[in-house]
Amino acid sequence: MTKVVVTGGSGMLGRWVVRQFVEHGYEVVNVDTRQPEERLCPTLLVNLEDLGETYSALAGADAVVHLAAIPAAHIRTPEVTFRNNVMSTYNVLEAAAGLGISKAVIASSESSYGIVFAVHPPAPQYVPVDENHPQLPEDSYGLSKVVNEQTAEMFHRRTGMQVVSLRLGNVIPPEWYERFPSFIDKPEERERILWSYIDTRDAAEACRLAVEADGLGAVALNITADETSMNIASRELMAARYPDVTDLRGPMEGYETLLSNAKAKQLLGWQPKYRWREQI
Repeated sequence: MTKVVVTGGSGMLGRWVVRQFVEHGYEVVNVDTRQPEERLCPTLLVNLEDLGETYSALAGADAVVHLAAIPAAHIRTPEVTFRNNVMSTYNVLEAAAGLGISKAVIASSESSYGIVFAVHPPAPQYVPVDENHPQLPEDSYGLSKVVNEQTAEMFHRRTGMQVVSLRLGNVIPPEWYERFPSFIDKPEERERILWSYIDTRDAAEACRLAVEADGLGAVALNITADETSMNIASRELMAARYPDVTDLRGPMEGYETLLSNAKAKQLLGWQPKYRWREQI
């Protein structure tokens, strides 16, 4: 049985990631600063900014999925957000390397592209935004995700560890679908995230598949649903809110996602299953 440590497993996404691994026969340990609402596996309360605690938490694991972080730019002060997110990721990967753990998955974000929390949000250079799009954050949260991806690349160069950085779109648990009717016909809503979303269950499956995949090196992958979160066609959304963006790649004939997930599908064999239209 493969042992996986999930950091942040008590959180909104983490509980679904824990469930995904448990249901697929893995031995799972949740590492967090609080107990989960539902006990699916053992939980360790750990300060991941302490390298010694991090080593102890990861001991005996075969893989680690690192989700623990301050989850947005406006929750704590900028310097606390940056320090926590960067140091916890460094410590997790440093401990994994020292313990001989060969596979890690870390939570990155669409915020790294620089639109979400910008003071003067730029338009995307093209859509769908893929992993080659420039990452130009103006905030400490987005910057922390860029630094974490660079940290992942460094550890891969140094140790050969496979590290998959998942650039998650707006994460939606099943109970949040009831909110969708309030915004699906308003193009001004959610424009900074390019109207993206990803169901927690689909994101959790991507985490598992990233652990099970081989030979990926250090790679970043967008994780998003196949469609936008809006009841307005994608081409119309762009015309309404980003009229100066003329580089529209692909047919754009319906509600296609504007944050490309093609690379994740190709490398992981992953396919998002949950669509908001079927959930409300």
